[in-house]
Amino acid sequence: MSYTALYRKYRPRDFTDVKGQDAIVATIQNQIQADRIGHAYLFCGTRGTGKTTIAKIFAKAVNCEHPKEGSPCGECASCQAIAAGNSMNVIEIDAASNNGVDNIREIRDEVSYAPTEGRYKVYIIDEVHMLSIGAFNALLKTLEEPPSYVIFILATTEAHKIPVTILSRCQRYDFHRISIETISKRLQELLEREQTEAEEKAVRYIAKAADGAMRDALSLLDQCMAFYMGQKLTYDHVLQVLGAVDTERFSRMFRAVIGNEVVAAMRQIEELVGEGKDLGQFVNDFTWYLRNLLLLQSSDDMEDVLDLSDENLKLLKQECKMADSAEIMRYIRIFSELSNQVRYSAQKRILIEIAVIKLCRPQMEEDTGSVLSRLIQLEKKIEEGVIQPKAAGPAASFVSDRSDTEQTAAENPILPKAISEDIRKVVQNWHSIVSQMPGSLGVFMKKARLSVGDNDVLLIVLDDPILCEMLTEEERQKEITDSISKSIGKEVAIQFRYQDTDQPFETTYVDLEQIIHTEIEYEDF
Repeated sequence: MSYTALYRKYRPRDFTDVKGQDAIVATIQNQIQADRIGHAYLFCGTRGTGKTTIAKIFAKAVNCEHPKEGSPCGECASCQAIAAGNSMNVIEIDAASNNGVDNIREIRDEVSYAPTEGRYKVYIIDEVHMLSIGAFNALLKTLEEPPSYVIFILATTEAHKIPVTILSRCQRYDFHRISIETISKRLQELLEREQTEAEEKAVRYIAKAADGAMRDALSLLDQCMAFYMGQKLTYDHVLQVLGAVDTERFSRMFRAVIGNEVVAAMRQIEELVGEGKDLGQFVNDFTWYLRNLLLLQSSDDMEDVLDLSDENLKLLKQECKMADSAEIMRYIRIFSELSNQVRYSAQKRILIEIAVIKLCRPQMEEDTGSVLSRLIQLEKKIEEGVIQPKAAGPAASFVSDRSDTEQTAAENPILPKAISEDIRKVVQNWHSIVSQMPGSLGVFMKKARLSVGDNDVLLIVLDDPILCEMLTEEERQKEITDSISKSIGKEVAIQFRYQDTDQPFETTYVDLEQIIHTEIEYEDF
């Protein structure tokens, strides 16, 4: 026998099996019991919330020979024929592919014939918003005054596209997204029937990923069970199958952003890409993570609102104190905008990298939120003593915490007493060394300027802070020192420093290339 997908195998057969739509089910059952059945119903709501399922149960209930409290018995000939799809009394129409005037005219001609068996003919028109204007107009008269034995059930995910003239002739029922708790309980029931073990944390994640749709939850569960056939379904298994990211990864990304560590954040994205994670899902989940941080900052009584384990909640409480609420709101704004862009983009990684750099570098933006974030960072630096206020005449200005002697030395660079022979060789062969560096490293190093650092080591000065931070990585430094030693036959210690482009290089540092070049010309002379 061929395999049946879980969402089909466990589709509710009566109203008692329907989960998450209690108000709608109770109303329909009361109507059936009181024999106050309407002639037209409109079921609205997102996908997978039970619109078509309830429509079919409704069709069985009104034609059932032995209904029980407004619910079909499921045993009579009428119920079994409708369940098998063989009943002439229930006509399902997909408006996406049957949306023309002629299709509706066929319905209008058919309704004039009474059912041969059973009480009602039920027309279920799915995705009714796809009908053309002409088709809606053709349906209008029939919908307004149908025969007493005809019931129309219109189902749609986009009720705003349906003409008001149609809406006014239907009883409208709005299907809400099903809660994570309700979906989790349903999944646990089905796992017991399937004799499959699963961690509670794994089941709750599937329920959350379903975004309120029971059908999506069953499809995701089916996918996870198939990948780990015969094994206990764990949280890590679910993350691997769904291409999702663990909370610990969000924590590392958040800490990198708060610390303005662009390189560390880029490494996180590189790992996500390397592991084949869904970048669109990462953006949505990280936005949700930031939302949880903001809620914890807003109140101390948010534990019941947040669907988190005690371990994750403890971690979030620590991290929500690391950033101001205005900063977190700016992060959420940037990632919310990003989620719409990523959905239709072929360059998801680039868009995410740009967004993360914006988070780390608020000076790249000029909106109010970014300016406020820069002020917050400045206040933190003042509190930590990185920047100290210093009086300058009648007003106060902010200067670096370096001593006056260091500042004078920076403004008027002192020539070294003697340049070591090793550094001299490096400077003389610098262009050749750079050209032999691997990959894109040589391109980056072409922008570097050479000077003398602390303890007379070779100082490499760059005017790009992100590039400077990237080259300070241990792996990059090793590649540079290896290229130098390969050229001159000796190892040379190096340092990196960022030079603000507002200050000319010559006024702050000793330009070794100019000195060495002058000496060579003098010797030749």
